[in-house]
Amino acid sequence: MSDDQPIISVKNLRVLVTGGTRGIGHSIARAFSESGAVVMLTGRNGETAAAAAATLAGQAHGFALDVASEDSVLALAADIYSRHGGIDVLINNAGINPHYARIEATSTPSWSEIIRTNLDGVFYCCKHLSKSMREDRKGSVINISSVGGKVGLKRQVPYCASKGGVEQITRALAVDWADEGIRVNGISYGFIETDLTAASIKHPHIGPRLLARTPMGRFGRLDEVSGAAIFLASNAASYITGHTIMVDGGWTAG
Repeated sequence: MSDDQPIISVKNLRVLVTGGTRGIGHSIARAFSESGAVVMLTGRNGETAAAAAATLAGQAHGFALDVASEDSVLALAADIYSRHGGIDVLINNAGINPHYARIEATSTPSWSEIIRTNLDGVFYCCKHLSKSMREDRKGSVINISSVGGKVGLKRQVPYCASKGGVEQITRALAVDWADEGIRVNGISYGFIETDLTAASIKHPHIGPRLLARTPMGRFGRLDEVSGAAIFLASNAASYITGHTIMVDGGWTAG
């Protein structure tokens, strides 16, 4: 790195963000775009992904992807390799949490849907979208988890199981790929202000309870998650692998 190049720089990096059409994923995609990266974001609907990419500055492209389908991931990998020669940074953000129930009321299809998307999706993407990074012997993978990967959350057994698995993929893959120059880290977030969490945050009972559980006494901002992603993708984190940054206001510190 030259003396005049900032250590926290992602300029010209080819960055793929799964689930990048809204919320945390779109905020991460926007941060990389504004920092000079070439951004590729995905959504289940190709037109929605293209529209989301069109709102970003610089070079941004939208692709259709169902992370729960290995065939869909393989098709995307071939398309990106053909168009862009691959990627330098993979951010596995796509995930769901549609089910809140005790385990005795959790159906097998509900369990399977969450595990397929949140855990199998990370497996498929790491396996099939890493070709160019392994060829170049450099790159960064960032797996997005949540506090549910560290601690138990009420009525969220499938979600917590999937995110715990994501954190173990992060550690194991970091060990496997360390000698290939590929760093694998994670970001685990607490309650961030998004359209998806608005109902819980504004609820007269749930909101105050969540705040009381958070030592910093406030909800997180989108830029506080995307800032961690920029750091992990940059040379500032060049000796960090197998680690998950907790962007949770101290939720898991106590």
